[in-house]
Amino acid sequence: MRSMLLRTPDPDFLEIRHEGVDLHIVLRRRPTARRLTLRVSNATGEVIMTLPSRTSLAVAQKFAVSHGGWIVARLAKVPARVTFESGADIPLRGEVHRIVHRTGRAACTVERAGEEAMIVVSGDAAHLSRRVRDFLQREARRDLTSAAEVYAARLGERPRRITVRDTRSRWGSCTASGELNFSWRLILAPPMVLDYLVAHEMAHMREMNHSVRFWNLVESVCPNVDEAERWLKRYGSELHRYG
Repeated sequence: MRSMLLRTPDPDFLEIRHEGVDLHIVLRRRPTARRLTLRVSNATGEVIMTLPSRTSLAVAQKFAVSHGGWIVARLAKVPARVTFESGADIPLRGEVHRIVHRTGRAACTVERAGEEAMIVVSGDAAHLSRRVRDFLQREARRDLTSAAEVYAARLGERPRRITVRDTRSRWGSCTASGELNFSWRLILAPPMVLDYLVAHEMAHMREMNHSVRFWNLVESVCPNVDEAERWLKRYGSELHRYG
């Protein structure tokens, strides 16, 4: 009898069709959710439905169908992805650079031809995308480490370690032990954004909270808090469309 009462595991997704368009909807059941919600990620174009514990899949399916037009409209606004390939334009420290492939020994460098900035990638074309990503991650680590040195002097705190990852939920974090984690995609943003994120996370080494005292500390050492916050709010999600 007990086995009959157990809930059948949810599928990972639902599929619906709206005016000839097939829509793939990821399902996430949350005990804390109080109602059905839908969102479309600007970073990935993923459509996500959150369900309360007791909501049936039949109700979820009906809800998705009734919002098909909304989903299609939101997907149309998601920025197109830009792959790392020859001829693609990507930002580096906030400035547009064109990826250019050349033959020769494997390397990745920044060059200029007049007003055009380029990321020049040499070697086998099959490895171009990986080389560009590796290059951006190295540049991110270099800038993050440099900024951390500046704020170590201002705050009197030095991180135990700096880790560079491809995080989607946050741009940076600080552990209780003083380890800092950042998204390598910050190298795509204007320098003041990366600088602010380092100041923000290093301030957590003294104030592990977001209290008034924390924000006063950040503002006392970093001159671009408001400007960087505005930039991230407006353009931050677009950084995830590269690569």
